[in-house]
Amino acid sequence: MLGYDATSIMAILPEILLLLTGVLVLVYEPLWNKETQRRNAGWLTFGGLLATIVISLLFARPGAPQEVFGGMVRFDWLGFAFKMFFIFAAAMTTLFFMDHEKLGSRGQAYLLLLAATIGMNLMASAADLVMLYLAIETTSIPLYVLAGFMKDSDESTEAGFKYLLFGAMTSAVMLYGFSLLFGFTGTTDLYALMGALTAGQLPAGTAFGLIFLVTVGLGFKVALFPFHFWAPDVYQGAPTPVAAFLSTASKAAGFAVFARLFMVAFSSMEFSAIWVNFLAILAAVTMTVGNLIALGQKDVKRLLAYSSVAHAGYAMIGLVAFSELGIQSVVFYLIAYIFTNLAAFGAVAAFERVTGTTEIAAFAGLSRRASSLALVLLAAFLSLAGMPPFGGFVAKVFVFAAAVKSGLIWLAIVGVLNSIIGVYYYLTFLKVVYLYRSEDEDKPLPVPSPYLMALVVLSIGVILLGTVFAPWFGLSGNAAIALF
Repeated sequence: MLGYDATSIMAILPEILLLLTGVLVLVYEPLWNKETQRRNAGWLTFGGLLATIVISLLFARPGAPQEVFGGMVRFDWLGFAFKMFFIFAAAMTTLFFMDHEKLGSRGQAYLLLLAATIGMNLMASAADLVMLYLAIETTSIPLYVLAGFMKDSDESTEAGFKYLLFGAMTSAVMLYGFSLLFGFTGTTDLYALMGALTAGQLPAGTAFGLIFLVTVGLGFKVALFPFHFWAPDVYQGAPTPVAAFLSTASKAAGFAVFARLFMVAFSSMEFSAIWVNFLAILAAVTMTVGNLIALGQKDVKRLLAYSSVAHAGYAMIGLVAFSELGIQSVVFYLIAYIFTNLAAFGAVAAFERVTGTTEIAAFAGLSRRASSLALVLLAAFLSLAGMPPFGGFVAKVFVFAAAVKSGLIWLAIVGVLNSIIGVYYYLTFLKVVYLYRSEDEDKPLPVPSPYLMALVVLSIGVILLGTVFAPWFGLSGNAAIALF
């Protein structure tokens, strides 16, 4: 019994540490005056997140996969790997919060960020439909508030309302799908669903309906076509650090659920034949729609929003490959994407903090105003474009290779063609940064130390993922094995 208890505690140790960090912020934040509160609450949150990563890596690494808390939580490498990168993304986002005019001066923002991170952790390790839904809502509700956090901004208020409205709608559809799954099988255990669904011998139409209902909710989380419509407006209206977190950690959490649910509960031959073809078509359309609409964007946050839609399609290629290599490539892709997109949004946030705008035209002459920011944008956008020697290049190679190995050659070709389209608008933006001139070139653009710290770490990560990728890919392999 003691061993079981110890395993249970280790399975949720990161969440316990995050909760303790939140309690510390809640207790100490009111004690600091307004001038020091901006940095102190942020540093306390950042320190707690780093301590969570270190302690978890030392004491909470999983062994053989186990189900704890009555089968509600799965303690394995897939969940653990995603947890570490969710917490890392939250730590980097905390640094971006610190010097934001509205976020950095209010401890509630850090508490909401921690609450959303706890929800994402539980999403990655949930082994039961009830726990999964609770985790999704624990993640979503704080993010709705953060998206509309700037009450005096009409754009932010609109972003929060749209995110809440569409999120609630798609969540209700997904919950209906979960209830039907329970109705047909009599169980909510993800690892018992496959046998129950197979024994029930559901008609193909009913099986497709179940898969579609579940895909609506998860497709919204990862901005998969046609459930992507919220992303551009929410990314543009939300505070830029919040948009960074939404586009990386939240998206990765959605894919973690996709991987566990579809590779475990829907892995029977009858179900896999349906969802592989369905999601393959969605992946192809998602890539194409995201890239084509991104071509005409004039605001860099909207451009990154449609880029995020396209990258959801790329990541989905690895999932529909329906193989160990496919899941391994998805995990690696999401790691690279977290580093890359956080760097891109972080640099944009640093620019917006001084200039008050995210219009692409305003970035003219940035290479002469703030060469460090320009270099970060260069690394991030070239990585998003899939150019060597950055992480995005290796990530795309792996997902395309997984598709080819599984016989989805047509999907890999669509992915390559879409990558070429993406190169055009990424380089167009970099052309503005490096080649265009501006009247403000002689005005310096200071970068606060928390921003600089985060951007240096993220930029180094983007380069290491493209050059020394073996350890990262090995970690992704350990996560993938947990599903097979």
